[in-house]
Amino acid sequence: MNDLWVVNASPIITLAKIGRLSLLHDLCRELLVPEAVVAEILAGPSSDPARRSIEAGWGARAAAGNVASDLLEWGLGAGETAVLALAMERKQATAVLDDAAARLCARAFGLDVIGTVGVVLRAKKRALISSVADEITALRGAGLRLDDAMVRAVLNSIGEAWEQE
Repeated sequence: MNDLWVVNASPIITLAKIGRLSLLHDLCRELLVPEAVVAEILAGPSSDPARRSIEAGWGARAAAGNVASDLLEWGLGAGETAVLALAMERKQATAVLDDAAARLCARAFGLDVIGTVGVVLRAKKRALISSVADEITALRGAGLRLDDAMVRAVLNSIGEAWEQE
């Protein structure tokens, strides 16, 4: 896993909603938020914790110099495309994305990729949180769509149980 992370809107929004936005900074050396992601978050409701954080200056903003035509052909959203373009440009960057198509695209281009659940798993490994199950429950409550079977498998792999509500 690389020390430079380029983050999409979904991890920022959901982690901000559960009060865990600091995990992103705590787990990497450098964190970049593409301008397209900033614009997406700023278009949200004024009460949104992610929007308030971005407005307060959270995250280092960056723009990719060039978007490869083969990346554009994937037809991803502006935020996902910007994350991948910037990660490709920075070579050693990890793309932080939840969108399945964007994650597939990242892997097709040979990029390291992690999602919000991966962020939480790394936080547990570094003892920044006590329970992955509790964080996943909170993330689901904040709107992150996660497959039940995947949640069970992830939690089982680290010896935690999941109490569905």
